[in-house]
Amino acid sequence: MESDGEADGATRQAWAALGGPDGAARRVVYRGGGALGAARLPVRELARATVGVCSLAAAELAAVRAGRPAARAADGEGGAELVVDEGAVSAAFTSERLLRVEGRAPVSFAPLSGFWRAADGWVRTHANYPHHQAALERGLGAGPLTPERLRAELAGRRAVDVQEAVYAAGGLAVAVAGSFGPPQPLVGVRETGGRGRELGPGPLPASGVRVLDLTRVIAGPVATRTLGLLGADVLRVDPPGMPEADDAHADTGFGKRSALLDLADRADRAVFDGLLARADVVVSGYRPGALDRFGLGARELAAARPGLVLAQVCAWGWEGPWAGRRGFDSLVQAGYGIAAAEAGPDGVPGVLPAQALDHGTGYLLAAGVLRALAAGGGRVLRFSLAGTASWLVRDVPRAVGPAPGGADGAGAGARLRECGSGYGRLRYAAPPLAAGPGDWPAGPSRWGADRAAWLPAT
Repeated sequence: MESDGEADGATRQAWAALGGPDGAARRVVYRGGGALGAARLPVRELARATVGVCSLAAAELAAVRAGRPAARAADGEGGAELVVDEGAVSAAFTSERLLRVEGRAPVSFAPLSGFWRAADGWVRTHANYPHHQAALERGLGAGPLTPERLRAELAGRRAVDVQEAVYAAGGLAVAVAGSFGPPQPLVGVRETGGRGRELGPGPLPASGVRVLDLTRVIAGPVATRTLGLLGADVLRVDPPGMPEADDAHADTGFGKRSALLDLADRADRAVFDGLLARADVVVSGYRPGALDRFGLGARELAAARPGLVLAQVCAWGWEGPWAGRRGFDSLVQAGYGIAAAEAGPDGVPGVLPAQALDHGTGYLLAAGVLRALAAGGGRVLRFSLAGTASWLVRDVPRAVGPAPGGADGAGAGARLRECGSGYGRLRYAAPPLAAGPGDWPAGPSRWGADRAAWLPAT
């Protein structure tokens, strides 16, 4: 166990980026060894640090709600340690791979998702959803595609040409970059000057907090399932025409309910506005500008509800030519230079041993929300997968000391749980936080199966 009175370097960096008070990060210590797998970049250090700061932020909010002054809440009584199990971190960061649904392993990537050799380099495609596969076929002017046909189509084209043609058609393809992308902030924070609803004592750090979840896939849903673990009433709302993959929701649907509303429909919009009026937190995972046409941009929401905590996550960052583009962890790894840095001896692009940009950003986002609630609300928080990537390749390496921990003798199996769900019997990774419950009270319902309403106040 690390406990020499000094804070872990990456934990200290992340806590400072979240505006945490100096010295509090030393409360977080790490036990055991992780099992994420080998990587050239310090992904293990990133993973444990994001869980560490989320644990610290949960403890801070619990202390504030118990009556401690906000300025001292993160320090804890007598500097009490928050012990993070690195094996649990590794399991949580690979939760989508460890998941079993009625004994069946999930499908993580579709056949047309992956690295493909182009005429002058490599391209990474993402076609896990049917509408993305259709856009890939439109962009290339070829379809229906098989892996063999896609390989042949791309072999004679420049990587950037493929990227731009597919994006123009609404699809997802990225030329593999040979160097790291430009620096990006790990988090952006803007105070709105408002105060949120007063939160009294509660059995869990986020008990009774109402979270409107407008996220998809991994990063945002990991953040909101974490808030649900800590007691929040989390309601995920999706448009009815964009179904989530069953396996993805079975993995990230813990700690929340899931409802469908069409914001372009007058009746559904009235229901949504009623939910928004009582929400303490809104978490959005759509690309910048995507919700503005519904009057749900950051400026509009902050002006209408100054005490609201609005946390936003996107792929490529909030400024620059790619800010409005869709993206996923695998694509950001490719476009930000991580895939090239992790390439094998044969030059084939590599990947991190987990979708660590997604998971890490999710825990950072949850930590930012918890800290905002502890400060009284009234904040706009911005995160991006590219910001987490920038931290991984530039700052975390400077914080790395001797190899952390040791071998994880218990293995992933010790961190797995089973429960029933709307999808049947699930085997899943337990949550890794050092603050709050050790498990969710129940499995996820099916996507879109719940009523669009807050739970009754208790």
